[in-house]
Amino acid sequence: MQQSDNEKSNLKAVKTMKAVRQHEFGGPEVLVFEDAPVPELSKRQVRVKVHAIGLNPPDWYLRDGYKMLPPEWQPKVPFPIILGSDISGVVESVADDVKEFSAGDEVYSMVRFPSYGPSQAYAEYVNVPVAELALKPAGIDHIHAAAAPMSLLTAWQFMIEVGHDEQNPLQPNKHVPVPLEGKTILINGAGGGVGHFAVQIAKWKGAKVIAVASGRQEELLRELGEDECNDYTKTNADEVGKDVDLVIDAVGGTKTGRFLKTLKPGGSLFPIFPLGFADHEEAERLGVHVSATQVRSNGKQLSELATLLDQGIIRVVIDSTFPLAKARQSHERAATGHIQGKIVLTVDHN
Repeated sequence: MQQSDNEKSNLKAVKTMKAVRQHEFGGPEVLVFEDAPVPELSKRQVRVKVHAIGLNPPDWYLRDGYKMLPPEWQPKVPFPIILGSDISGVVESVADDVKEFSAGDEVYSMVRFPSYGPSQAYAEYVNVPVAELALKPAGIDHIHAAAAPMSLLTAWQFMIEVGHDEQNPLQPNKHVPVPLEGKTILINGAGGGVGHFAVQIAKWKGAKVIAVASGRQEELLRELGEDECNDYTKTNADEVGKDVDLVIDAVGGTKTGRFLKTLKPGGSLFPIFPLGFADHEEAERLGVHVSATQVRSNGKQLSELATLLDQGIIRVVIDSTFPLAKARQSHERAATGHIQGKIVLTVDHN
């Protein structure tokens, strides 16, 4: 059957790109490097030619179907989906109503988090809402810029400024950061993505930092400014501090309640991953405040953070890099644990 001229024209107008998509939930093997349509620009969007993509735990949680959540909370996704949120790249084009950015601008973003769908980060091109985009810090490359958004915004929104009014469904009260200057802060998981940023923000704000990480990360954490480093393989993480003002548990989960005993009355526990915390009565008895928030995309905050990254006040640590075509191997690396900093995918457009 012959195609009409209009049909031929429409076919020629379709652009494809390389992307990593999944057509079902599962392990790293479900990640497929394949052709996908370049998404069409909508109003108030910018198309970014992606140079690097930062990996984050929600990537493998979603890949696996968020199995740790109650069934009613598990996502119902429209397969195929593209994972990821953190990108750094160059503006290729902008919608007609966008004046804030122009083709050629170097930018970075956490794209549409906590949403997900067919146009996310593991791809050669990504459409980004203007409100979620910021100019890339000029002093760092695309790999380091892509590694920053989610982990750095998480630390920032927990510790400095929430930046949104969306309620955490796991607690009745709004999350409110606490003053850091002059305080003693214990950071569990200090060598990981969120943890290594939390150490630097705390030191920048004038706090004393007790870092808990593996022994091999001690040298790095000393460089980042920690005052005391404890190897959790030798000493239990909840036994390294006493009368602490704030615990930031970058590991979180069901074991986060063990840190209640390290806090002074009136202190605070911020579990980055609060699901599974069940010691509310004990926290109330001890006079300890437990609070968390859900990180959300915020271009304005990324603009503020770009200055700190550009000036070297906050440093991005890279664990490893993989080409986009080897996204499966990058997830396998993440599954082995003991990540120091961030894992990043690189995109070669040649």
